[in-house]
Amino acid sequence: MADAIRAIPDPEIPVITIDDLGIVRSIEVDEERRLVRVVLSPTYSGCPAMGLIEDLVRHEASRALMTAEVVTQLSPAWTTDWMSQRGRERLREFGIAPPTAGAAGAAGAAGSAHAPVPVQLTRHQVRCPRCGSDQTTEVARFGSTACKALRRCDVCREPFDEFKVI
Repeated sequence: MADAIRAIPDPEIPVITIDDLGIVRSIEVDEERRLVRVVLSPTYSGCPAMGLIEDLVRHEASRALMTAEVVTQLSPAWTTDWMSQRGRERLREFGIAPPTAGAAGAAGAAGSAHAPVPVQLTRHQVRCPRCGSDQTTEVARFGSTACKALRRCDVCREPFDEFKVI
C-alpha cells in the first residue's frame, strides 16, 4: 500500500513521483482498521495539484479496499532539499533543470525565522538539461507552473523549465 502511494506520479510533472518530489512526509497503514494515513507537504501553500494528489492517494487506498486519511502539513515548509537524487535525474532527463541539491538548506530556508540569512553574491547559474551548458538566461520568473521558471540556453538556444530552489 505505501509503495503504491509513493509511486503516484506528480500531476504537473508526471516523470517524477510524489515521493521523489519529497512531498510525502509519512505513511501509516492500519491493516486492522483498513485505514492509511498519509501526511503531505505541498511544494507551495497554494499548489493547485494538491487536490488531485489527495484524490490519487484516496484512489490507491480504495484499490486496496482501504480508506485514506490525507493530512496537509505546512510546517516545516517543503524545500527542494527533500527531492530525491532519482527525481532530480528524471527532471533533467525530461528537459527540466533540477534544483541544485542542498541549495535551499544553504540559504536558510528550513532554519529559524530569527537566524541570520547568508547572502550569496554570485550569479545564479542553471545548467541546460539538453546540452549541459551553464550559459543560460531566465526568460520569465514563472514558467508553466509557479514552481518553475522559464529559461533559454545561450548555446543551443533551446528553451527549458528550471525547477526553482525553495
